[in-house]
Amino acid sequence: MSGPDRTPPAAELPALGIDIGGTKVAGGVVAADGTILDTARRATPGKSVSATEDAIAAVVDELAERHGGPLVGVGVGAAGWFDRTGDTVLFSPHLAWRNQSLRKDLGARLQRPLWVGNDADAAAWAEYRYGAARGSDLVLMITLGTGIGGGLVIDGRLQRGAHGVAGEWGHMRVVPDGRLCACGNRGCWEQYASGNALGHTAREVAQNSPAAAAALIDRVGGDLEGITGEVVARAAADGDPLAGELLAEVGSWLGQGIADLSAVLDPEVVVIGGGVSVLGETVLGPARQRLERALPGRGFRPGPRVVAAELGAQAGLVGAADLVRRAVCEGEG
Repeated sequence: MSGPDRTPPAAELPALGIDIGGTKVAGGVVAADGTILDTARRATPGKSVSATEDAIAAVVDELAERHGGPLVGVGVGAAGWFDRTGDTVLFSPHLAWRNQSLRKDLGARLQRPLWVGNDADAAAWAEYRYGAARGSDLVLMITLGTGIGGGLVIDGRLQRGAHGVAGEWGHMRVVPDGRLCACGNRGCWEQYASGNALGHTAREVAQNSPAAAAALIDRVGGDLEGITGEVVARAAADGDPLAGELLAEVGSWLGQGIADLSAVLDPEVVVIGGGVSVLGETVLGPARQRLERALPGRGFRPGPRVVAAELGAQAGLVGAADLVRRAVCEGEG
């Protein structure tokens, strides 16, 4: 019989979750029920691999010291492409990692059980475990921000793909020979349904029809390059008709992409997260309408539910913490 001071099993212990973005390393102590007990952050020194690892270690040390009790491990989510095992960061757009053996390097430094992977995968897992997709068998998450990323959970397993880069929905080609994408292809979905796409379309309208975009142009003092997705979103919230139309157009492109993904994956629920998702029904309403019109086999099959994410900006660190907890529990089994 265990005494009163026994350490709880790993499944009941808090874990540390770390979310690495282009500007900050955010961390949290996350309980087994997904509750965030404490947080800390540091600036991300994106041009230096060693300095980025220093920032991660500093956040881990600060949180572990304040917590004081046992922690099951550390989960790290970061923007970038990882190999299937999570051992190596193949590429990160905002950080200095290029074929970096991150898990080995961090593991040696932190001396704790470690999970490392893509931040959108971690967010998808968090929504499946604790958020908008609880209890669903096939979950597709779409993160709408500067571009489009996401993750996939099938039958309770996070799917990373054969080479670790599943979930890059934004690089489906939806317009042959369309807008040039940073990935090198043309016509990618994220060029039409993302924060960058919103700004790009608004600037096109302002250049070609300045009278129609007069209110947007006034907002940026006549500097058309200053018309970003954020500027358009604020204008829409203030009742600007053109901005509202541009948001609806982004939503319509979002719905078309969901219809295409549904033809392949047949998801039960599609969770929309990321910065653009805070616009809510302004984008999701048109997305659902386009999905209803574009779903293959419509009228003879059900489509997915399309819902807003529930965990917001904390989803990445919550999911990363639970993924290291799961990895440790499976290792004990």
